[in-house]
Amino acid sequence: MAFAIPKIEYSGKIKEITLGKGPKAVKVGQEEAYPFHLFEGAMPNVPKIAIEVYDAPPEEWAEAALEPYQDVLNDSVAWAKKAIDAYGADMIALQLASTDPNGANATAEQGAETAKKVATAVDVPVIVYGSGNMEKDAEVLRKVAETCDGMNLILGPVQDQNYKQIGAGAIAYHHTVAANTPIDINLAKQLNILLGNLGVQDPQLIIDPTTGGLGYGIEYSYSVIERIRIAALSQQDERLQFPMICNLGKEVWKTKEAKTADSDLMGKSSKRGIVMEAVTAMLLALAGADVLIMRHPEAIRVVREMIADLTT
Repeated sequence: MAFAIPKIEYSGKIKEITLGKGPKAVKVGQEEAYPFHLFEGAMPNVPKIAIEVYDAPPEEWAEAALEPYQDVLNDSVAWAKKAIDAYGADMIALQLASTDPNGANATAEQGAETAKKVATAVDVPVIVYGSGNMEKDAEVLRKVAETCDGMNLILGPVQDQNYKQIGAGAIAYHHTVAANTPIDINLAKQLNILLGNLGVQDPQLIIDPTTGGLGYGIEYSYSVIERIRIAALSQQDERLQFPMICNLGKEVWKTKEAKTADSDLMGKSSKRGIVMEAVTAMLLALAGADVLIMRHPEAIRVVREMIADLTT
């Protein structure tokens, strides 16, 4: 008797959303089964990779992470173009780190100008993330939305204390919001409800559940992302049936393991962070992430190969 793989019958489906505009707009979502369970249901849109670009030369990066972008660190537009042309980025993730009020404290106008320059210069979707300071991000991302009217950027992190300002900007100027909560399924659902009540339409919403890097909470991140996907597919929870985005590159490369010098115990520093990033990204994809924000080209290459192996 032939062996038959047991199959789960899913009652839900992930919503499909379009990120960006034009011929290279990216579709994510529409899964009918758990990640890579192609024997149970369709997964028409495989996880996409966005490459980080910063609005100012990054500080305290590991040398291995700096090296691929050494010639473009002072020019966000050139950096974005290199990420696409040399490393095949599906998307660009512009990090407006200089707007941090505890750092350079660049103005909202300066952040919006940089966002528009990058978004105008490339033909792939652009994610624009603020500094993570909720009050400043409300000001910055609202200005980005206005300045980049109609470009369908992905704006984040949108959080419970600034969702009204950023959400209103996304509605008025036709952008997508990345709804960010601190690794909690109930908080994620609640923020999605609040954004929906505000008027953000389902095709304008992607979930950012927050993630830790390998060895720094990845198991908890995996569990929460997995639970969100289970609730969406098996428990018919319509307010969790959205694609997910994970801003993982910065979480991995800020760890001490990614920065520690070569040693007999820990091996070569140039390889250590790459392995940590690739493993983190693949774990998140297996949990249910649809967009992976990554940093190092070699880690990206490895993850692309693993995704191809699982979907062909």
